[in-house]
Parts: sequence; structure tokens; C-alpha cells
Amino acid sequence: MDDQTQLIAWLDQEDRRTTEAIRRCGVYIQYVMGDQSRNETSFSYTTGLFGMGHPELLAFGLSPVNARGLFNELASRIRDGEDLIPGDIVTFDDWHHRVIVEVVPNPGQILLAANRFYQRPPEQSVPALQLTTDDRNGRFPWDDGYSFPTWLQPRPGEFSAWG
Repeated sequence: MDDQTQLIAWLDQEDRRTTEAIRRCGVYIQYVMGDQSRNETSFSYTTGLFGMGHPELLAFGLSPVNARGLFNELASRIRDGEDLIPGDIVTFDDWHHRVIVEVVPNPGQILLAANRFYQRPPEQSVPALQLTTDDRNGRFPWDDGYSFPTWLQPRPGEFSAWG
């Protein structure tokens, strides 16, 4: 089997897995592990919310467990009729962090799997909202005293999955 055939087979499996997750859970969560030794942040995003008429969600610097909890909670709220609006500060009953909702100006450079699922080219990407989280002291990346390196949560438009 040549490389192109293997790639197509792998993409077909990914498409099936994404479709099954959306059918079962309403949303698929794509997680991409970063490399902190190279100042490369982890990021994650949803696929499935666009099909409900809502932008997909994107977050940087979270663990897989926190990303899953955040996205599942917000996807449930969206299914129940809540819309996330840029500028919203979202709080949670069982998670001590807050998130600010921001528009992602370049989703076609980040949401590669979501665009593949919806068969959209990068220049006609599904829309996305970035969820920027505060630190343990309630500070956001732009606040003085923020306790993490700022590359961990890049500002909207500063990050591309293409490098």
C-alpha cells in the first residue's frame, strides 16, 4: 500500500470516528498535544456545533481532561439553547476557572478536522470562538501577574496549526 492510499484509509477512519462521536455525544473534540520544551501550546476544538448553527469552540493550553470537561459542558448549554457571544465571561459550577469568549479571525488555519468534516476549504472555514481561560488567581493572559507564559494561550489570530 503506497503512502497516498494509507493516508486516504486513515482519513476515512477519522471521518467515521468523528461522525460516530457527533451522533453519540453531539460533538467531537479534537485535541492536539503541544511541546512545552519548544514553547508549542496544546490546543483543542470542537466539531459538531456548526451543525447546530453555532460557531465551533477552540481553547489553548488545557489538559485533555479539562478540555473535554469544558467543551462538553458548553456543548450541553448550546444544545439547551444558550449562545456564546464574543465578550461573554462564562463561569462554571464545578470548575473554578472563568473563560472569555473571543472571535477567531483565522479558523481555517486551525480547525482543520472540523473543516474536513464539513467539507469546507480554509478560506470558507466554519466560524470559531476562542475560549481564553484565567489562571488560578483569576488573571487572564493580558493581565499583569498572569501566572503562565503568554505563548500558552495565544491571542486570537496569532496561532496557525500550519506552523
